Amino acid sequence: MSEIYDVVVIGGGPAGENVVGRCAEGGLSVALVERELVGGECSYWGCVPSKTLLRPGDVLAAARRVPGAAEAVHGHIDAAAAFAQRDYMTSSWSDEGQVRWLEEVGATLVRGHGRLAGERRVDVTRNGTTTRLEARRAVVLATGTGPLLPPIPGLEDVMAWTNRDATEATAVPTRLLVLGGGAVGVELAQAYRRLGSEVTLVEGGPRLLGREEPFAGEEVREAFEAEGIAVLLEARAAAASRMNGTVTLTLEDGRELGGDELLVGVGRRPSTNDLGLENVRLQTGGIVEVDDSLRVTGVEGGWLYAVGDVNGRAPLTHMGKYHGRLAADAILGKEVRAIADDRALPRVTFTDPQIAAVGLTEAQARERGIDVGAVEYGTGDVAGAYTRGNGIKGTSKLVVDASRDVVVGATFTGPDVQELLHSATIAIVGEVTLATLWHAVPSFPTVSEVWLRLLEAYGL
Repeated sequence: MSEIYDVVVIGGGPAGENVVGRCAEGGLSVALVERELVGGECSYWGCVPSKTLLRPGDVLAAARRVPGAAEAVHGHIDAAAAFAQRDYMTSSWSDEGQVRWLEEVGATLVRGHGRLAGERRVDVTRNGTTTRLEARRAVVLATGTGPLLPPIPGLEDVMAWTNRDATEATAVPTRLLVLGGGAVGVELAQAYRRLGSEVTLVEGGPRLLGREEPFAGEEVREAFEAEGIAVLLEARAAAASRMNGTVTLTLEDGRELGGDELLVGVGRRPSTNDLGLENVRLQTGGIVEVDDSLRVTGVEGGWLYAVGDVNGRAPLTHMGKYHGRLAADAILGKEVRAIADDRALPRVTFTDPQIAAVGLTEAQARERGIDVGAVEYGTGDVAGAYTRGNGIKGTSKLVVDASRDVVVGATFTGPDVQELLHSATIAIVGEVTLATLWHAVPSFPTVSEVWLRLLEAYGL
């Protein structure tokens, strides 16, 4: 016997939750299949705990920039208190609150591992028992990604940390090695440095945050080195080993680095290996490709959707939630088209300095053949920045499609610049011309006055 619902969602992270909530609000019956915790990676092992661990250091750094407040800062971060706040923010890895929310919206939670079993059918296995679910309208895949461990000899044997180990930790390692200079690596490297670790960060490429504007990674590197984080660029790991509690990371050039823990943050891969894709004639092990309505390509009938990281279009939590809303609208019969993935993908790296960017970098715009006009201005060179303290630095940059007179990319670096980002996102999505933006007057004295300075530097 099968349990029948209008919609079956596999994966209860933010993307899947958005599908559930919107479909239920639209009057559909919904079953959510989740094998771990409702709320997913972001809530328990990613965005929420990592930013919580970063926050104490951010507050102290901000205070130390302000004469009068700096004198009140004494001692070091209380790591135990920081971990306790992390426990509070993750509900101590309990999803009771999210389960209550499912009950409130009228959705059914089915615990277990979900696999496609054919058209509109999902088998859920738990403790040796299988439950068959059938969907009248749609099945939605929202299984996210898992950490990628590169094929480095000995890496599996050293019990290396992933983001989960780092965000679940209850003690600060004396020495922490971090492999990978992307968002996960740099955020957790700085968090643990400020919690008290001696940190060495190893990146195989020529700069940190290699997908962003070159100045972004350089500014993070300078800040890291100023606070005692050793940054090794163009350094590739050749082997890893652990003996008597010490992890040794051997580089291709023969250097050996020692630490108490090794955090691997080199990337993530879609969680599709055991999803039953072969039962609907799809390739297993990679991303699940979708069209702009989030329907899976290559599946007849348009009943299968994939949202969030699993489709590879824009592997960020907020974009997964965006996908979830669009997919739900499509299931409810609306015409939808995902345009933000390509046009205005916003992202923030929560280091100090922060890196906030949306849309295209200058290099990406040139690769697309856009008639590029680019302009930069110092984030710290506006009056609003001076009121926030001394020594505030950073760079603000607009990438302009000169033929259309619209912004196609923006990057802001510096302390607390994340709140500048949404204005750029709106400008890009709305295709607002520079001539119109000239009349968007920034309040004084705020850091957003940098918008005015950028437009002036561009020639307005």
